[in-house]
Amino acid sequence: MLKYVNIGYNNFDGPIPESLSEFPTLGEIDLGYNNLSGSIPRSMSKLVNLYYLDLSGNKLEGEIPSWLWRLTVVKLSYNSFSSFAKSSSQVPDETQIIGLGLNSNSFRGPFPKWICELRSLHILDLSDNRFSGLIPQCFGNSTITLQELFLRDNNFTGIHPDVFVNATNLRALDISYNKLEGKLVRSLINCRDLRFLNLKSNRINDEFPFWLGSLPSLNILLLQSNRFHGPLYHRHFSGGFRNLRVIDVSRNDLSGTFPAFYFSDWREMRTLNAEYDDTYMKDSVFDLAVYHSMKMVNKGVDTEYDKIRTDFIAIDFSENRLRGSIPESIEMLRELHLLNLSGNAFTGHIPLSLANLTKLEALDLSRNHLSGQIPPGLGSLSFLSTMNFSHNYLEGPIPRGTQFQSQNCSSFMDNHKLYGLEDICGETLVPNPTPEESEDFQKHKNMCLTG
Repeated sequence: MLKYVNIGYNNFDGPIPESLSEFPTLGEIDLGYNNLSGSIPRSMSKLVNLYYLDLSGNKLEGEIPSWLWRLTVVKLSYNSFSSFAKSSSQVPDETQIIGLGLNSNSFRGPFPKWICELRSLHILDLSDNRFSGLIPQCFGNSTITLQELFLRDNNFTGIHPDVFVNATNLRALDISYNKLEGKLVRSLINCRDLRFLNLKSNRINDEFPFWLGSLPSLNILLLQSNRFHGPLYHRHFSGGFRNLRVIDVSRNDLSGTFPAFYFSDWREMRTLNAEYDDTYMKDSVFDLAVYHSMKMVNKGVDTEYDKIRTDFIAIDFSENRLRGSIPESIEMLRELHLLNLSGNAFTGHIPLSLANLTKLEALDLSRNHLSGQIPPGLGSLSFLSTMNFSHNYLEGPIPRGTQFQSQNCSSFMDNHKLYGLEDICGETLVPNPTPEESEDFQKHKNMCLTG
């Protein structure tokens, strides 16, 4: 009468025991994160009551049998599976799978078209493989029920324009680290429940997608390292992004100036919403894949997910061609934790009102054309631990205070009219550093996003 077997996270090795098939009442099997090897035994197909199978984090290989598609949840991540059985192209009529995790294996070739026949999918993770080619139109049949889709770190080159037309339930989408080209698919506008969108490190060549601002639930927008161009502000698309909490558009080709009221409508960054719903960040059956995706620099997979900060609020506009003054309305973003405007062409003075951002932890204004003095009020921000003002035209004294005195000398370099560096740099000033984002700032951003 055995119904559940959970012996995951041990050091068991060898093949999956054939004897499991001798327990016909088994409903759940969790053998994840051991050292099991070999293939999935054919005898397990006899377990007609099985609905949940987790074999993640082992050394399994070979083909994935098609009988698995009749289960409800299948987790095969972090193995060496490389192919699907030929019969997998014919999904059984009794299929009811809602969660399928195939990430971090050795799959190659085009998008598996049999997935188009899985009409009850809620979560699909194909990340960290070598799938390639276009994501086909037929996949739109599966996106009707889909809530979370993770395709990051493959070789996909495009998405059929109509794939997301009916994806009204989609909450999280990660297509980062692929080779997507051309314009951003406009069918995303139908994803009214979309909260997490990660498109970073592709080759998307398009104007900044103002139209995404009309998505009422969008919280996290990551567009880093693409070819987005043009202005970040358009008068015909003002008033969007009301619920945005994290935006990273760094390392693109964005240009133009900001009006003084640019941030006025970014409501979620102004007043923390006590009813903020982050369940899409917590309830994924695939080891919280959204959390894993939020790592702005992927360095391993051993994140302690319960420590990741879901309250983190950040703006990163670095490494573009933005110019003009920093908008005064930025002082309204009282919940902001990280602000990075480095590597642009901003001019004028640093707004004194930045001292009103009492939650600010990291500030990078380096490599711009800012002038005037560093606002002394920044020294009163008790959470501000990382800042960088280097490579500007700043002048006057470096403000006193623990926040400033604890910075690296490089945070103030190449501002020839700044003085008071002796206490920070010592008697011998270091040479001007290479103009790259400070290591301390990048470390702080990663820590905030990964716990």
